[in-house]
Amino acid sequence: MLYKQIGRECMQDLSNTQYFRVEKENQTSIKEIIHQVYDALSEKGYNPVNQIVGYVMSGDPTFITSHKNARSLIMKVERDELVEELLTEYINKEAWKN
Repeated sequence: MLYKQIGRECMQDLSNTQYFRVEKENQTSIKEIIHQVYDALSEKGYNPVNQIVGYVMSGDPTFITSHKNARSLIMKVERDELVEELLTEYINKEAWKN
């Protein structure tokens, strides 16, 4: 790339096309997020099931502790995706036993 000095600032040569590449952030799976949130809630002495249900039903993130960044993690996932993941795991595990 060519730069022309203008005062203190550098300005690129506008005759060249620039490329901007956004690197994808390592995406944590929903299953892993649930696991991390569950562990953080347990460590703080909360009932993880009750707290996660409270969050899913209300959308209020204060049901989730900020310990170990659990609140920020769970807010990266849509609540319906949390329910879908939990139900899928339950159904797969139970295989609708009689």
